[in-house]
Amino acid sequence: MELPFSGALVEQMVSALKHEDPEGVVLPYMLGGGTDNKHLAALGIVYYGFAPLKLPAELDFTGMFHGVDERVPVESLTFGVRTLHRFLAQQ
Repeated sequence: MELPFSGALVEQMVSALKHEDPEGVVLPYMLGGGTDNKHLAALGIVYYGFAPLKLPAELDFTGMFHGVDERVPVESLTFGVRTLHRFLAQQ
């Protein structure tokens, strides 16, 4: 599924992320995994994934992805919770 990276919802995601990380660069991407949202698109429902994590540069996250030692630092989760809270508070 492909959607335009624009509109009020996208602006709110970018705003929340930029507030927590002013140096951050926001880029759209397509996730290779499956989603149930393709069924919702037929109903005209617009959807975006938003799972902010600020990972340290030295962490080989892609190398650990779905591995037996997959993990993220607590600071990354704390950043994500703050960002999601800020995003949801805008609604």
